Amino acid sequence: MPEKHVHIVSFTIPFPPDYGGVIDVYYKIKALHQLGVKIHLHCFEYDRKPAAELIELCESVIYYKRKTGLRFTLGRIPYIVLSRRSEELIHNLLKDNFPILFEGLHTCYYLNDPRLKDRKKIYRESNIEHHYYFSLYKAEKNWIRKIYFLLASVKLKRYERILQHADLMLAVSRRDEEYLREQFPEVPVRYLPSFHSNSDVTCRAGKGTYCLYHGNLSVAENSVAAAFLIREVFPQLGITLKIAGHHPPRYLKRLAQSSSNIQIIESPSDEELYKLIVNAHINILVTFQATGLKLKLLNTLFLGRFILVNHAMLNGTGLDELCNIADSPEELRKALVQLSDERFEEHEISRRRSMLSVYYSNPENAGRLVEYIF
Repeated sequence: MPEKHVHIVSFTIPFPPDYGGVIDVYYKIKALHQLGVKIHLHCFEYDRKPAAELIELCESVIYYKRKTGLRFTLGRIPYIVLSRRSEELIHNLLKDNFPILFEGLHTCYYLNDPRLKDRKKIYRESNIEHHYYFSLYKAEKNWIRKIYFLLASVKLKRYERILQHADLMLAVSRRDEEYLREQFPEVPVRYLPSFHSNSDVTCRAGKGTYCLYHGNLSVAENSVAAAFLIREVFPQLGITLKIAGHHPPRYLKRLAQSSSNIQIIESPSDEELYKLIVNAHINILVTFQATGLKLKLLNTLFLGRFILVNHAMLNGTGLDELCNIADSPEELRKALVQLSDERFEEHEISRRRSMLSVYYSNPENAGRLVEYIF
């Protein structure tokens, strides 16, 4: 059997795998490596250090300095793309004829480069970026950042046309798959859920004593959702809510202090967050940004007991049957009261295990990816 080689262009250094898109990239690399694929990884370096752990999984790892600064925000090309332009990258891609996997719109500066016209080019979607940035615009309080997000959304929508030069697109959710098919009917689109850290469902039967909301609280999407729970849902309940996440804003801390049943756990360690998820009776995950696949939802389904979400959190993931769904404050309160009296049973664990093994198994999805690429 001839060796299988692939270039993967990553928007950042995918180690440690501690948030969204980075988790998908790292565990995808790990799963492909286990299938014997030779990976040539290209990473943009700006807020993370080179990682020796990647060398163990890849045939080669090359780092490129991301070009940050105000001047890269000017012009028609979005900042997240232009700041990842590198002549060294295109030079390295041209050394062979291996397929190229572009991780996110961020990395697609060379997708339409005529020098790559005869190469197989795969676009891995993690978000419909202009939708995501418009949601950030709506959630942001700071007016300077608000204007930046709005302008970025407009630029990203226009720049999205570059995707017509891909030979294949891989979408993280059914909804995003449908969007890409409508926008680019001439390009094949496949549904390939995000790769993740879990190999088996390990949630525990029984009952817990609190609800948990978790997320990076420095991100407006998450702090807005946490504030919604504090203001609109939990004040009228005698149920304890723990909110865990990095760098909670001051206004969120002040809100939590006004309610005796709400506790903020600031910047928990990975081990502490794991214990919080596993021991919670209800993991409540709401969002007002129906974009991409929320990996924290997937992680919580593998680890936690009852999962209560709103429809925006599901966003075409096919995970509806495994979650309790409510949208309005009144519906959420009703669901919380009902679930508080229930015991999480073994048959729920078995149901999760059988359903998640269909679409969310890393080895299965790596096998599909190998078929798509080669």
